[in-house]
Amino acid sequence: MATRSRDDREAKRRIRQMEAKRALRQEQGKRRKRDNTIAIGAGAASVILAVVLQLTVFSSNPTEAEFAAAEAGLSSPSASPAASNSADIPSPDTAAGKTFTGELALNSGVVGVELNGTAAPQAAAVLKSLADAGYYNGANCHRLTTSETFGLLQCGAKSEDGADDPNYRWGPLENTPADNKYPAGTIAVARTGNNAYGNGHQFFIVYKDTTIPADTAGGYTIVGKVTSGLDVVSKIAAAGLKAGQNTSDGAPVAPVTIDSFSLK
Repeated sequence: MATRSRDDREAKRRIRQMEAKRALRQEQGKRRKRDNTIAIGAGAASVILAVVLQLTVFSSNPTEAEFAAAEAGLSSPSASPAASNSADIPSPDTAAGKTFTGELALNSGVVGVELNGTAAPQAAAVLKSLADAGYYNGANCHRLTTSETFGLLQCGAKSEDGADDPNYRWGPLENTPADNKYPAGTIAVARTGNNAYGNGHQFFIVYKDTTIPADTAGGYTIVGKVTSGLDVVSKIAAAGLKAGQNTSDGAPVAPVTIDSFSLK
């Protein structure tokens, strides 16, 4: 009887050990799953940060609030009004079905352009109105990107730092590429991040095939194309950026300004 009692105690002890080991393995599995979730979340936040900062600065440098939101893995905190918030925005009817051709004269050369009022009537109407009013005369092309798949020159800022008038905002988005690809020669409208009504005065010229990921609002309105002189922009890009900046995104090494923008 004593032997059987000892055997029973030994069996129970082994069962307790097995249960303890099983519980430990379950807890370790839960911990690994929890750690993986945290790691994935951190990775996603870093991707969101890069995309938000990349896209937000199309209209202006990110504000402190936008940067803080990006760091937290949130969307850029820009309003999305239901309609344009400036009385100066022309009706899209003034450009609908029309094609405008002309020249963008930079201090480094002339670029021939064509705006498509059929595909993007609101954007074509805005750029035609601003060009006719002489708004772009003396404006800056303040931003240049030179990475392998992201090459553009952004123009239309009245100040060298790229700031734009926050009271001049319009939309909606038009003629945005479904595949996020902007071929060389594309002319598109710059805007604030995550805001379909965040277009302003600025536009960008794509000088080599470029991919720009869509944000929560979508892509960027393609308003037209370069018909001649794309090499003028390519030469600006080849000269590089000012020293002390990001190696692929910043101000051109030599100031680029608009002498005139004529459309007919």
